[in-house]
Amino acid sequence: MTAAGRLAAATIMPDHQMADVIASLARQVMSGTPPSRGQAELLADLDNEHLLDLFGWAGRLREHFVGPQVRCCSIVAAKAGRCPEDCAFCSQSAHYATPGQGLTHRQPDEVFDAAMEAAANGAECFGIVNSGYGPTDEEIEHWGPTITRIRQSGRIQVCASLGVLTQEQARRLGELALRHYNHNLQTSRRHFGRIVTTHTYDDRLRTLLYLKEAGVSLCSGALFGMGETWADRLDLAFELRGLNPDVVPINFLVPIAGTPLETAVPLEPMLCLKIIAVYRFILPRQQIRIAGGREVNLRDLQSWIFLAGADSFLIGNYLTTCGRAAQEDHRMVRDLGLAMRSEHAT
Repeated sequence: MTAAGRLAAATIMPDHQMADVIASLARQVMSGTPPSRGQAELLADLDNEHLLDLFGWAGRLREHFVGPQVRCCSIVAAKAGRCPEDCAFCSQSAHYATPGQGLTHRQPDEVFDAAMEAAANGAECFGIVNSGYGPTDEEIEHWGPTITRIRQSGRIQVCASLGVLTQEQARRLGELALRHYNHNLQTSRRHFGRIVTTHTYDDRLRTLLYLKEAGVSLCSGALFGMGETWADRLDLAFELRGLNPDVVPINFLVPIAGTPLETAVPLEPMLCLKIIAVYRFILPRQQIRIAGGREVNLRDLQSWIFLAGADSFLIGNYLTTCGRAAQEDHRMVRDLGLAMRSEHAT
């Protein structure tokens, strides 16, 4: 059936019957059979009156596969600004006239202190993030002692997001016992060239495959709100399912003045939640981590991310924008009757 046919069928299907379809698909996923592309398209076509059923079952899938506890992580911009890449959403790109043009570096002690602060805020992992296409071998060696120092503290897992890697660089990060490496595919292969032209989708995909070979856990996800279609969102979800990352970050665009996407309209909260829920159906075993843009796009519905199937979120500030106070996020979790996961595997 075509997408138009599925939408027509969903439109004329009685409410109780559509609720049964969603429940049946959720039980199918719980039994170990992931949704087909056609089934995922049916979920993507759901209108607002069926979303509470979708969210309810997505929340059950979260509890079934990843448990009731909530995880959070934190990041720090170790090197920020003056990036040679032209990612259309990014204030750090040297191609655009934005506030993020200056190049800044943090010292190793500053990064270690930020990691300890993240641990005190309840974060399970901490990411060292560099701007740029990818690191030099010297940059990896520069951060090696800090990665080891954070890991040996026993207080928090240490992760990194340094850009495109060579096979040897991925191997070296594996030797350093890096826990996760974040490298988002961002969008579908089809849509990628409209967002970035200075590197390719295959550059990113190759890096993820090198990391898998090196035994480094993958953290790879998306940025939504860049003009993509539901077909793009599903293409990416199924690409990620094939890669099988441990963590799938979901970001929502915050338009930055001076970038090509400065006039983009933030996604509506219910659409953001629908995306989360559909991704939970397609990626039932993954940590689904809500990261940048949740405050702007979800507004008063931030706490619904767990109902919609997410189990993890970014706490504290982002790379170039501020998050909200950690105390507010802890209160949100408590108010939902949920508990933060406190185990830190090193």
